[in-house]
Amino acid sequence: MASAAARARDHDYLIKLLLIGDSGVGKSCLLLRFSDDTFTTSFITTIGIDFKIRTIDLDGKRVKLQIWDTAGQERFRTITTAYYRGAMGIILVYDVTDESSFNNIRNWMKNIEQHASDNVNKILVGNKADMDESKRAVSFSRGQDLANEYGLNFYETSAKTNMNVEQVFFTIARDIKQRLSEAATKTEQPAAITLSPNQGKDTAQNTQRSSCCS
Repeated sequence: MASAAARARDHDYLIKLLLIGDSGVGKSCLLLRFSDDTFTTSFITTIGIDFKIRTIDLDGKRVKLQIWDTAGQERFRTITTAYYRGAMGIILVYDVTDESSFNNIRNWMKNIEQHASDNVNKILVGNKADMDESKRAVSFSRGQDLANEYGLNFYETSAKTNMNVEQVFFTIARDIKQRLSEAATKTEQPAAITLSPNQGKDTAQNTQRSSCCS
């Protein structure tokens, strides 16, 4: 019979992700597409921070994703910085039709360096890739070059058509799960036991007594 703790926990891993980027790049749309498989053309600005939960099967493990959607406006920046520290993974999003949102990725990276954990996983996303090429301001190669500069995985996505949305979340979740598994393995390795000279003598004497009295 399963224990109460096992019944209460319906997952093997709990992973907290953070979506960051300028206002209007489509962070909320990406989150809705991934969590609820829905898309809306109406633009509603995120006030402060919001979150969704989705549990996925990943390499034979149940992984519960808690995904926080942050507001991109400057006046909410102080609110969202409090969420950096606990994030295990950060998804940086820009709009391929908006040059300034792409340029600001460097500023978002600085925020991560200042506020997030040193070992946080990151991924770069160029959203709205379904838009007509005449509206594109940032080429795929420029996005890839920036990702390479920071050592990040890179995807172009479309929340509207569901292009690469699953891949983004599964990729960063897999990277985090691997990091957590490696850390757990190191923790479980037995530490070497060193006896002091006196402890060694006591052990030898106890062994001799056992032989005599057996």
